[in-house]
Amino acid sequence: MATVLSGTSGALYYKPAGTSATFKAANVDDATDSINIGTFLNFQAGDEVSVGAGTGGTLPAGLTASCFIKDYVPGTGAATFSATAGGVILDLTDAGTDGTTPFTIAFKDFQAVANVRSWNFEVTRDEIDVTSIGGTLGQTAPFRTFISGFADGTGSAEVYFTDDDTGISTRLIEDVTQRNQVGATFKLYMDAVVSAGTPNDAASRSISMEAVLTSASFSVTPDDAQAISINFRPTAAPTFDFAKS
Repeated sequence: MATVLSGTSGALYYKPAGTSATFKAANVDDATDSINIGTFLNFQAGDEVSVGAGTGGTLPAGLTASCFIKDYVPGTGAATFSATAGGVILDLTDAGTDGTTPFTIAFKDFQAVANVRSWNFEVTRDEIDVTSIGGTLGQTAPFRTFISGFADGTGSAEVYFTDDDTGISTRLIEDVTQRNQVGATFKLYMDAVVSAGTPNDAASRSISMEAVLTSASFSVTPDDAQAISINFRPTAAPTFDFAKS
């Protein structure tokens, strides 16, 4: 007999909005050890990022494929990097070489959003009426014929508001106003099996999607914990991983 899952094993993981960009060798200033990765993104000091050389390119010497944001200035787009969170600035000794596609930079790993009261996600399909005329009349009225059309999805998460203004949950709430939403990615666990502090995806069931955040609803009452409802929708087809191995 199958075991019914409960919500106690669910979880929500997130990559912040505005944390995916591209750049070229011309954007690298090895004299100041900085790279212009684009203005008004949402990278923050201490973010662990993955840097890719693109197709056929080579990374600037001194920059590693996995590193941390040391500093980022939204108004200029200039970023510096370190080998560890809060470490010394990486010394860039050349600008690297461009390939046929640009260098890439993106927030590296999903982060667990603590203090999530609940999440939900709904998938809907359009109905297309393909009823044809000229059918044979009978005793009963003919029924219309429909086929399924495009799919769409909407989701929400209720997040408790806390006094920790550095956590990923606060960042999720603030990201609703982030103009550049590229990089916002949700991983919604139906049942999260955690190993060494990290979900074991081979043993867990989840829904993941790139998304845009569409609204945040705030309410405060004397008797309840403060909870903010975040609404989002996917920008592409979600990935449903319900198999366990």
